[in-house]
Amino acid sequence: MWRGTKRMYVEPDFTEIEAFQVEMPERQTAPFVFNSPHSGRYYPDRFLRMSCLSADAIRRSEDYHVDQLFTAAARYGAPLMTANFPRAYLDVNREPYELDPKMFVGNLPSYANFRSMRVAGGLGTMPRVVAEGQAIYNSRVPVDEAISRIENLYKPYHATLRSLLANTHRQFGYSVLIDCHSMPSTVRIGHDGTRPDFIIGDRFGTSASQFLTETIHSVLTDIGYNVTTNKPYAGGFITEHYGRPSRGLHAVQIEINRGLYFDERLLRPKPGFDDLVFDLSQLIGELVALPGEYFTGFSQAAE
Repeated sequence: MWRGTKRMYVEPDFTEIEAFQVEMPERQTAPFVFNSPHSGRYYPDRFLRMSCLSADAIRRSEDYHVDQLFTAAARYGAPLMTANFPRAYLDVNREPYELDPKMFVGNLPSYANFRSMRVAGGLGTMPRVVAEGQAIYNSRVPVDEAISRIENLYKPYHATLRSLLANTHRQFGYSVLIDCHSMPSTVRIGHDGTRPDFIIGDRFGTSASQFLTETIHSVLTDIGYNVTTNKPYAGGFITEHYGRPSRGLHAVQIEINRGLYFDERLLRPKPGFDDLVFDLSQLIGELVALPGEYFTGFSQAAE
């Protein structure tokens, strides 16, 4: 396990559990890295005292148990990285300093991005709200709190992810990042309001080989799922930031409908949870078996 957090201002929050972890295979045999940045479900007592939400309500932004859905990754020779801190505490799928000045006591640094649409919606690096727009904090927070979470959690998290991808690229000549998420069961698409089971995001073809996206779509569709791409989720900061297919760096985001496996009212897995784990294991097996020729020489193929 990777234990990679510095210990400063947020030390009281993560003395009992590591802030994030990496499950490494005994030997990495696949050019894939799986990442679950929003499934953290450790809510520090200090954080809960800062919040006006109940212990259940504060979980509404959580990608419930997504890390457990992808546990087969290590068995297939690929690392699985998981955040234990919750998304409501810190969102590493944002730019490092997407911050809302209205949340804080004190001035944000000049380089903070407070004009993004995500900040406007309350979903910046240190979120103001959870899903359904419920405010997290019972009062304004010292700006040093946000800076400390970014310096001591966000930056080590991304440094670790970069290292995993760089080592993978060095070993295999290319790397593939699968960013794993879940979406509310209420999500509907199209004129007929169809419920997608999966949404694959590749930033509209810019973050990964088209073959990768098509393979994921095909495997899941063949199993029997309703699969779509890029709408309404094309991939967040992680997919956009790490996906450079012309350099052999591929990144896709997979959104899983929670209605398949989790009861959002009772906050517990449904009976179909194990079936979904089995199906995702099949997907992982298909992906790691893909020939490297589909991931290298991408720029020449694009030209």
